[in-house]
Amino acid sequence: MNQMLPPDLVTCDVTDGVATLSLGGGTAHALSREMIGSLHCALDDLAADDAVHVVVLSGPGRIFCAGHDIKEIARHRADNDQGRAFLTDLFEACGEMMMALSALPKPTIAMVDGIATAAGLQLVASCDLAFASPQAKVCLPGVTNGGFCTTPSVAVSHNIGPKHLMELALSGAPQSAEWAQAAGLFNRIFPSETLARETMAFATTLASRNPGPIAKGKATLHHHRDLPLREAYALATPVMIDHFMDPGRLAVEASKAVAKASKP
Repeated sequence: MNQMLPPDLVTCDVTDGVATLSLGGGTAHALSREMIGSLHCALDDLAADDAVHVVVLSGPGRIFCAGHDIKEIARHRADNDQGRAFLTDLFEACGEMMMALSALPKPTIAMVDGIATAAGLQLVASCDLAFASPQAKVCLPGVTNGGFCTTPSVAVSHNIGPKHLMELALSGAPQSAEWAQAAGLFNRIFPSETLARETMAFATTLASRNPGPIAKGKATLHHHRDLPLREAYALATPVMIDHFMDPGRLAVEASKAVAKASKP
């Protein structure tokens, strides 16, 4: 399947169970209100598509995503309320889209070959995994513009510790791919020329796994990681039992048993 979501804001390609969502809307891939809506619609469609097992999020070029569209926000400063109503809608819609990305019942991988700044870094942090090139950078620049990256920090805080988070949020300075990996924002760093190949190889292998237990396991992990230990085990244990009773799991076990029995 190849799908274009108008007006060229998000493109979607599905190959071998892997959906690649590529951000458009210009070289900065800014999260305008329309871009946020297009992304949210695409995520909802992919969540319901049984042919898709893994989602890769890509912002091609030297800017993975520059965050919110500052020019769009500036235009609404002329509104009677100086843009408050627009900003309320924008940030609420962005939060809902980010939560949909985080809660997607399929593994998500950010593929980052450029800078991910402000809400662009929020996108990366909302994915389950992030593969990057040495050209990638991360940034929460709100303080340099007289503000603070408060909503992006929500997602980022679920990836890194408080000292690293404060360094990003209080300095406003871009940090390297190596810094981001050490902090916990990136899983792996590959050369720029092999980043797409390595990411897709990982995603394609992951797409071949049994999707039912992955969806349930991912949701349970999100729920139990902040619980006290006893409550976490109480939540996880029945889900683990369901994994072993899953028809896909039983079919794999039966296939392996037949293969073992047929060996001389």
